[in-house]
Amino acid sequence: MMNTSSSLSDQAYDAIERMIVTLELPPGNVFSEGDLSTRVGIGRTPLREALQRLAADRLVIALPRRGMMVTQINASEYLSLLDTREVLDRLIAEQAAKRASPEEREKLRASSNRMKGAALIRDQNAFMRADRDCDDIMERACGNPYAYQAASSLHAHCRRFWSMHRHLGDLEQSADLHAAIMNSISDGDAIKAGKASDSLIAYLKSFARQALNLE
Repeated sequence: MMNTSSSLSDQAYDAIERMIVTLELPPGNVFSEGDLSTRVGIGRTPLREALQRLAADRLVIALPRRGMMVTQINASEYLSLLDTREVLDRLIAEQAAKRASPEEREKLRASSNRMKGAALIRDQNAFMRADRDCDDIMERACGNPYAYQAASSLHAHCRRFWSMHRHLGDLEQSADLHAAIMNSISDGDAIKAGKASDSLIAYLKSFARQALNLE
């Protein structure tokens, strides 16, 4: 039997994370559980569980007697995040290339194609959804639940950073770099997948330095 509370908590988590990542809930925004419960249409208990997960992901923090606040983006911490993601993403890409099922490989190609299509028409929201799908499929395909849990949080922070500075980003280049990873995984080439992952992170680091005026 499905755990309804757990299912609603997952729904609340996904909805609030999307609002944070797309800046519908921008950094520094303060909100109450009651207001957010009404906004997402989910009860207090599963919402509270979702907020606890988001706090563990460092996307929100609790403010005594005030509610919750969306965390700010710290420049030095973000660059450290990318250093961590570089190692983790390479591991995930290499393991996914070895372990992904035929169905997962097909899903990766399909998500990659959606991302490239969104980039061509400059649809930021569709691009972000496809990016999240690619990350989720790849993380699950690697067969390492610890890597999956750690990477999910890092990728959410990166999508939020991209949303904030998207005017500086090149959607088509980013889509091509993602496609190189997904296609390498689909082909079962672990070495190529790892190198493609490193290339994406190198681009994201350059993008971050530009956005933070560090170049």
